[in-house]
Amino acid sequence: MQGLDGKVAVVTGGGSGIGRAIALRLAEEGAKVVIFDVNDENASVVTEEIITNGDNASAQHCDISDYASVQSAVNLTEDNTGPIDLLVNNAGWDAAVNFLDSEPDLWAKVIGINLMGPIHMHHVVLGKMAERGAGRVVNIASDAGRVGSSGEAVYSACKGGVIAFTKTLARELTRKGIRLNTVCPGPTNTPLFDEFKEASGDGQKIADGLARAIPMKRLGDPEDYPGIVAFLLSDDAGYITGQTISVSGGLTMHG
Repeated sequence: MQGLDGKVAVVTGGGSGIGRAIALRLAEEGAKVVIFDVNDENASVVTEEIITNGDNASAQHCDISDYASVQSAVNLTEDNTGPIDLLVNNAGWDAAVNFLDSEPDLWAKVIGINLMGPIHMHHVVLGKMAERGAGRVVNIASDAGRVGSSGEAVYSACKGGVIAFTKTLARELTRKGIRLNTVCPGPTNTPLFDEFKEASGDGQKIADGLARAIPMKRLGDPEDYPGIVAFLLSDDAGYITGQTISVSGGLTMHG
């Protein structure tokens, strides 16, 4: 991909799953990857993996649901690594439960991570990008935010919010040299999906049913997403902004 070499790239939730795969790919493209994660051990493992591969990476502890934590992690990154050029808002969390069986404490946690977290990251990072007149953002939402997902009502609402938020900022900030796009994964084999299966009580049956419904006849893997993310962050996508792209093996189609 053109234009990624030497860029400072922050990946939230880069310590596992899709975030890990994205961090590895951006490092391979020559970016200086900084992993923001609340799990320091996971972030450290991925950082060492990237460094062992001969690429550039570091990690910062960050709880994206806490604005002050975001401010601290961003400032430390810019002091130690350089101005942030690329941002991937990937971190997310959910618990499988029907809405009427859920409680406000769960809603608050889901909203704090999946909606307020990206809002915090955008507010801190994009302010700096706007001052410099350049920046590229990819937000990892979910097809749950486009078509809904049983047992994930509040999560779906958050991801739908991220999609709309991205489109709005793309309109507001294009003249500041900032491009923003959204990638929506379908069902994917990640630690979060494993938790979802366990909580549902009939997880393997659900996973098998999803695989049958997907035209490609399989769930996604974390490695299915880094290519489109790298492309959208690159100079090759210089005329693309405000777009929502589903990566779901054909489970959902729009356009």
